[in-house]
Amino acid sequence: MAIVYTLEELRHYMSQALEKTPQGAILVDKFLEDAFEVDVDALADGKECVIGGIMEHIEEAGVHSGDSCCVLPTYKISARHLGEIRDLTRAMARALGVVGLMNVQFAIADGRLYVLEVNPRASRIVPYVSKATGVPLAKIATRLMLGKSLKELGLTADLTVDRYYVKAPVFPFVKFPGVDPKLSPEMRSTGEVMGVARDFGMAFYKAQLAAGTRLPSSGNAFITVNLRDREGVVPTARRLAGLGFKLTATRGTASALRGAGLEVEETLKVSEGRPNGVDAIKSQRVQLLVNTPLGAASFRDGWALRTAAVQHNVPCITTLSGAAAAAEAIEALRTGGVEVVSLQELHAERVAVGE
Repeated sequence: MAIVYTLEELRHYMSQALEKTPQGAILVDKFLEDAFEVDVDALADGKECVIGGIMEHIEEAGVHSGDSCCVLPTYKISARHLGEIRDLTRAMARALGVVGLMNVQFAIADGRLYVLEVNPRASRIVPYVSKATGVPLAKIATRLMLGKSLKELGLTADLTVDRYYVKAPVFPFVKFPGVDPKLSPEMRSTGEVMGVARDFGMAFYKAQLAAGTRLPSSGNAFITVNLRDREGVVPTARRLAGLGFKLTATRGTASALRGAGLEVEETLKVSEGRPNGVDAIKSQRVQLLVNTPLGAASFRDGWALRTAAVQHNVPCITTLSGAAAAAEAIEALRTGGVEVVSLQELHAERVAVGE
């Protein structure tokens, strides 16, 4: 799968796709630009429906749901949209006569809610939601399929959580030198982990740490983004600068950051000569890489940067939303300590207060 923006990119994709699918079965769909996705897991007995969890994807639409970080509860969705999501989920469960688990994927773009998929089955994030809520969704779904009702099983209200639970994917890139870690519509993760904390930033930090990515608390942040993202990356760059990070960027990005009043050191692209960003990564002068490629030329430059980052254990972020979350996580790390609490303790604590 791929997202294409130009006729040249479409021709390039089609030439590759036709080699892999000689019969010519290629699906063309419209991509929702600047949208973010929401995953909903629900339990239904054919009549009633209980929402197990509403998870907000941290990366924007265009990244496979299996490769995207997500957070429970949501942290940027309006109360209106949350109400619509609950109402639509229940309506679809009744209309489809679902008995057991159901997963719905929504997208929100320009204030409008879209339904992407409705699956009358368990999703890959059921274990994550079960651990976060303390309710064994798969076990309950089995009992529903054997004839029990939600009321008989004591489930009459939507499930809730009292902390932030962030799911993060685990990638195998370090084991395959030269493989591009850029996120895309194709799923590439081989597992997932979870971080738990009272605030989103720390939960995201802990999830990244569990996935093998140690976000830096200081150092040099190298930022090089495509033209479409230059305005959008400014708030994250400003936040990193406020945390004491030194900013380095390639010419176009550096110009945009300077235009926003930020101090930034300019460096060459790989295609422009040396010393360039890859040299800086190899000499350990970069502690964080933010790179969002678009187009063939930027892909070649970005590939060299991203693969060098993987080889030298430099955190590499390829989406603006992921970079914003990382900045929030670094700020949380700088302002507070890492609390370690087991799931058993968390759920025992909730039971003690009557939840």
